[in-house]
Amino acid sequence: MDKFSNLKGKTVVITGGSGVLCSHFAYAYAEQGMNVAVLGRTMAKLEAVRDKINELGGNGLAVTCDVVDKDSVIKAKKAVNDAFGKVDILVNGAGGNHPRGNTTKEFYEDGDMENPDVVSFFDLEKDNFNYVFDLNIVGTLIPTQVFMPDLLGRKGTSVINVASMSSYHPLTKVSAYSAAKAGIANFTEWLAVHFSKSGVRVNAIAPGWFLTAQNKTLLTNEDGSLTERSKKVIFHTPMDRFGDPDDLVGTMLYLADDTLSGFVTGAVIPVDGGFQAYFGV
Repeated sequence: MDKFSNLKGKTVVITGGSGVLCSHFAYAYAEQGMNVAVLGRTMAKLEAVRDKINELGGNGLAVTCDVVDKDSVIKAKKAVNDAFGKVDILVNGAGGNHPRGNTTKEFYEDGDMENPDVVSFFDLEKDNFNYVFDLNIVGTLIPTQVFMPDLLGRKGTSVINVASMSSYHPLTKVSAYSAAKAGIANFTEWLAVHFSKSGVRVNAIAPGWFLTAQNKTLLTNEDGSLTERSKKVIFHTPMDRFGDPDDLVGTMLYLADDTLSGFVTGAVIPVDGGFQAYFGV
């Protein structure tokens, strides 16, 4: 893609880099000839992504890292700097949900508190709620704190966060995740303003509904058929399908390339097949 030739030779760090969506981000950046460091908790998965990055024409680096542990992120930054020098772009892709932060039902009904087979709002535990918040909010805060000094005062640097449809409107069942992703959108805007005089743009992408390892049990039955929740999703998605990871690539490249998005900061861009715009009537 010649239109993104400005990215060639730049260095991007992607947290959660071995995930379904973030690995596609990594491959897209690799095709532009970038240095691509993928950070995550499982080296074997990261190495597989790194190897494909190299095959696609990028320079790959796999680094184990726990995004909620600042010392771990500092060590990861040293590894990236040793390999590639200063970082130009940070993609905060680490995040997600945890089943123990979900309620069983969309709507509370009498008797749910007493029913051992139902996880009601009153059964949500603080530790589980905190886990989801830490993974999303703290897991964006710490990498931004650690890598931001590389970006300050340098042309073409940016931070790209990963928001969600639940950043706009809360989704049923996933209360902790919805609240956390709403926080990501707000934090993106805050960071954009805070660093606006320092030359760093901060934006977010808000994916619509994509089938990933994290949401597979919510969206598909054991036989692979769609759950009732999935049917609702498709009904409320005007384009009548789930997203494909490649659908996100153009927006990620656009936000990274300051020759195309140099006046864009504080934006949360939905890539959702129209889900956010449609209210069912």
